[in-house]
Amino acid sequence: MKGWLLQGDGKSAPGMRVRSIKPNNTSSHTFLIFIHLVMKENTLKESYGTLSQTINALAKAGYSHDFNLQNDCIICHAVQLTLSPDDFQIDKVYRFEGDADPEYQSILYAISSPKHGVKGTLVNGYGIYADEISSKMIEKLNPHTANHHTVVKANDATPQRPKGDRILDASQVEIHLPQYLHQLKSETAWVNSDRNSITVFKSDVMCIVLIGLKQNAELKPHRAPGIISVQVLEGDIEFTAQEQHTRLLPGQMIVLHENIIHQVRAMKESCFLLTVSMKSAPRP
Repeated sequence: MKGWLLQGDGKSAPGMRVRSIKPNNTSSHTFLIFIHLVMKENTLKESYGTLSQTINALAKAGYSHDFNLQNDCIICHAVQLTLSPDDFQIDKVYRFEGDADPEYQSILYAISSPKHGVKGTLVNGYGIYADEISSKMIEKLNPHTANHHTVVKANDATPQRPKGDRILDASQVEIHLPQYLHQLKSETAWVNSDRNSITVFKSDVMCIVLIGLKQNAELKPHRAPGIISVQVLEGDIEFTAQEQHTRLLPGQMIVLHENIIHQVRAMKESCFLLTVSMKSAPRP
């Protein structure tokens, strides 16, 4: 907190607390004003726990509006407020990795709009379940650092995986697929359900997920915000897009452009690598 000793008329400026002092050696029209500037600080923590715990904590911190993502804007239906990418800023980004299904990988944005005086949160699927959005909105929601230094990032804790047991992003990341395949099939999620997944790389621009599906399990129709590739490591899957059915065996892969609805079905127990680009490719 800083202070200045000023002369003035006793009126305060917005965001300031003013204490007026009338000295004995001045006229009644002159005041000495000691102004305490109230410094705005970002008090958001790096982590609040799970997705729901983080949403509740942010609401208590003033981020009470619930925003939804549309093609080129975000909207709060409760107050009928629509914000373009130029109308809001991102104060904090929280990433959550699902412990079994890529459907449950999400990003939570703490958003504020000084222009409209509102704060709120936006939850968006991360990767293959992300909604179709404009390139300007993708750029807004994927802020980059001012330099090219890569921060080493480890995975967050989940019920079946401890925090930091693998590196997700760094200048160079080694991925040992046989080890991850063994881990995927050893976890409770695989034993008790028809699928499991492990994110092996995740940055602001690309995500790589190892996915295992038991026979007849499927990823329901969805679309991705960027180009994807599916590479089969084990088994036999059917990849369907634009009413075209393609069978993929080990050693085969398929590439699909952004925003095309597709689905995957395991014809028998299968494991494959899903790579998702988080930015749309430029169109001529």
